[in-house]
Amino acid sequence: MPIIVNLDVMMARRKMSLNELSEKVGLTLANLSILKTGKAKAIRFSTLEAICKVLNCQPADILEFVEKE
Repeated sequence: MPIIVNLDVMMARRKMSLNELSEKVGLTLANLSILKTGKAKAIRFSTLEAICKVLNCQPADILEFVEKE
């Protein structure tokens, strides 16, 4: 998939665990884990906004487009 999810990178930079992010964003651990591992097919803008607020980052810090060759 050409969209790479760098949620784990941003969490590491902010020294935040998945449990802590889950509590602050209001999502289940399972849903955040699916997103973190890149297995998610979609993400709601409201979810992306909440994650960006908590991690104090921009959407581009979490999502990256890599063109396939």
